[in-house]
Amino acid sequence: MGDLWDRHALPRLVELACRSHAILDERRRCIPLAAGDVLEIGVGSGLNLSLYDAAQVRSLEGIDVSEPLLARARLRAAGLGFPVELVSAPAEALPYDAARFDSVVMTYTFCSVGDPAAVLREIRRVTKPGGTLHFIEHGLAPDPSVQIWQRRITPTWRRVGGNCHLDRDVKTALEKAGYEITRLRSAYAEEGLRLLSYTHEGEAR
Repeated sequence: MGDLWDRHALPRLVELACRSHAILDERRRCIPLAAGDVLEIGVGSGLNLSLYDAAQVRSLEGIDVSEPLLARARLRAAGLGFPVELVSAPAEALPYDAARFDSVVMTYTFCSVGDPAAVLREIRRVTKPGGTLHFIEHGLAPDPSVQIWQRRITPTWRRVGGNCHLDRDVKTALEKAGYEITRLRSAYAEEGLRLLSYTHEGEAR
């Protein structure tokens, strides 16, 4: 039952959740800023692909661990005006040489990776000196009353939500990994429950 859920039901639910009005507005602000050779971590079904600026992107590599989502992304990758390669791979072990990319994009992915610290190390490894990580990620809220519920619910939530953790501290994780955050907008989303919707949108080097 778990495998059927992960392969069929969960990809549809993830795509539906990530197409909300508030999340689409975030993506429209963030994605066009990526330039040069771009890597997208957790490309999923390819919802970001049409938002890249073809005048700025030289090439795009996208990775994800879900084959059903990658199949949808491949349909969306046609005719974008720049080459796109989509690969099944974990973010903890990126199949790329060091200093390969000018920009890395990660949206609503950090919550579900198995080893957040390893993912941030890998992103640093494959990014060129001076390159930029563009991110939109939900995580630990600033209010103690919300944090309590995030921590209570996460053990159950991650079992049905593709390993999604509600209580990951995105800003602290980036800083501990040695990133300089150059732009950050943190707030509860206009839509959704507060324990699900505290979001960080920004850039880091």
